[in-house]
Amino acid sequence: MPLTSSNQKPKHNWQFEAIGTGWSIETPRELDETIKDLIGGQIETFDKTYSRFRDDSLVARIAEEPGTYEFPDNIVGLIDLYYQLYDATNGAVTPLIGDRLSALGYDKDYSFTPKETKRVMSWGEVMQWDGRKVKTSQQITLDFGAAGKGYLVDEVAKVLEINDISDYVIDASGDIRCHSNAAQRVGLENPDDPSTVIGVVDIQNASLCASATNRRRWGNGLHHVIDGRTGEPTNEIVATWVIADSTALADGLATALFFVPPNSLTQLGQFQFVRLFADGHVEYSHDFVGQLFV
Repeated sequence: MPLTSSNQKPKHNWQFEAIGTGWSIETPRELDETIKDLIGGQIETFDKTYSRFRDDSLVARIAEEPGTYEFPDNIVGLIDLYYQLYDATNGAVTPLIGDRLSALGYDKDYSFTPKETKRVMSWGEVMQWDGRKVKTSQQITLDFGAAGKGYLVDEVAKVLEINDISDYVIDASGDIRCHSNAAQRVGLENPDDPSTVIGVVDIQNASLCASATNRRRWGNGLHHVIDGRTGEPTNEIVATWVIADSTALADGLATALFFVPPNSLTQLGQFQFVRLFADGHVEYSHDFVGQLFV
């Protein structure tokens, strides 16, 4: 993700790898092994449910044959967010891009070799949700990359808060949740030159997420930000940043802002944003609390 964080750090910083990326959790006191195990279990449950890169995941089972499948209880909020994003973007943000990403080469083997063309199906065409159950009418590969990592950050935060840890900063490789009276300074990474930033922002008791087309890029103009309406990688905007109350919302909006203007998304909740266009110009919300250098 196109951002890095730096500021006065709490005393303890637990760093680890999970779901294919680096994590850090900063807290005033060291986390004990029981809490670490609970967080590890939360992440493993998420990965074994939503990953399209694991053969043993629920998503992998759904991709094998149509049927009715039951997700964990907390899927309801995530699916509700996805449907709101789907509706607000007229289908551009959709969990149904998994087969298209695989066909373009971003498959579970990371072949990065484009294969046959696959159309992105519409929501009601192939699946029906009822609470935490989904009924599919054909094989589909779901991809929860648009908001899934932000959702997982919020779930990890719940583990901390249930265990009376209310002062923390979670950074899941750019999806950041800061629940602290001490502001966290974050640099907005320049996608054309990751050694530089286009601005900085201090976040406090909020979440910041970013997305950029320079990450997970392969082939001739291929990357992971796929427009569900066309099935093609987007190219007008190259990076987005969003500040919101929840990390899931910030993550989902950071994806949605590649496809629609910000005023199309206001019904989802309050947020601040920055959008960097391919021609170099920047658009940002009037209440953006950071400083831009472009």
